[in-house]
Amino acid sequence: MAKRLSSQKLLKNNVLDAQLCTGCGACVSLCPYQAIYNDRTVQLHYCDLTDGKCHAYCPRTPTDFESLRELLFDTKDLTPEIGAVKAYYLTRAADSEIRSVAQHGGTVTALMELALNEGMIDAAIVSSGNQEYLRYGTVAADKNTLCKNAGVKFTVSPMAAAFNQFTRHEKGNAGVVAAPCQALALAKMKLNQDKNEAKRINQLQFVIGLYCGWALSAEKFSELLAKKYIRMDAIRRMDIPAGKNILELHTANGIREIPLDEAQACTREACNYCIDSTAEYADVSVGAARFAGTTEEQRGWNQLIVRTRKGIELIDLAAKKGFLEIKDAPQESLRDLKKAALEKKKTALANITRKSGSAKNLLYLDNRDVLLRRILGV
Repeated sequence: MAKRLSSQKLLKNNVLDAQLCTGCGACVSLCPYQAIYNDRTVQLHYCDLTDGKCHAYCPRTPTDFESLRELLFDTKDLTPEIGAVKAYYLTRAADSEIRSVAQHGGTVTALMELALNEGMIDAAIVSSGNQEYLRYGTVAADKNTLCKNAGVKFTVSPMAAAFNQFTRHEKGNAGVVAAPCQALALAKMKLNQDKNEAKRINQLQFVIGLYCGWALSAEKFSELLAKKYIRMDAIRRMDIPAGKNILELHTANGIREIPLDEAQACTREACNYCIDSTAEYADVSVGAARFAGTTEEQRGWNQLIVRTRKGIELIDLAAKKGFLEIKDAPQESLRDLKKAALEKKKTALANITRKSGSAKNLLYLDNRDVLLRRILGV
């Protein structure tokens, strides 16, 4: 009988060496053998476990997506383009202080402040960074820390690693802000947990997902900035304004603009094989508003998808307590979102097929999956 490869070896062969690693950190802080170095996942020592959580939790290892959706969502809410949709709104923080420092409408920051104030969570796990613009997950327990770390950063933050680290050392409940791949990793933890892991994983109360089309490689992006004489440590925030093909860099010396095609040339390889642009495995998902109006009007709002019953409870409470301003989104906005998300899926599936060499081998995806087959038209 052939000896089974260890989980770590499978992870190395099929994810790390295959350039599918998203940098989510789901395999980190579970044992001392996996680590984050800059924005890369590295293996420090060999592990011979054949049922390791490093492989089970990774968003780029084979996943039973149908079981995952049954666990998390009401099946009647599922759509092939953007996952489960219970409700779809335009939202922004009611607090002008939050709006002044946060990305677009500040919805994520407002929701995390609400959850902390109401005792729903003891910690908000959010993205932070250093002067080189490398990202890491950090714990926020108050509004000041939330505001300090507000805004979207287009490089990877290993948020699943931050959750693992928190639950190894703290007993409180947490809410996590996560990109699509990170939200999937956290969902896989719920699906694949055993009795030894259940207590830790159940500390996760909810996930707020962020729309994401791609993430930048810190190495490639720093090389691009050097060519344009932009110091990495001078960047305060980034944005892609609606209707403009530019990446805005808000620096200490004003706004600098980089053509979007140049920025996207710095995308992480793994992003080319991602079919999720709206964080389909979160409780609520938040992105920049896209609706009729001027760029400045759109800049002040978020679009928000409510996916789960817990998400409904969170948004209803935010409205009741006055943390969010909420209005119905135009139907054309949802239609455009679905169209863009579907294009992302089709492009990623084509890239996956090219990489594997066969339409029957979709790497971490299952070509028997019902929603995937609807996308493929089979």
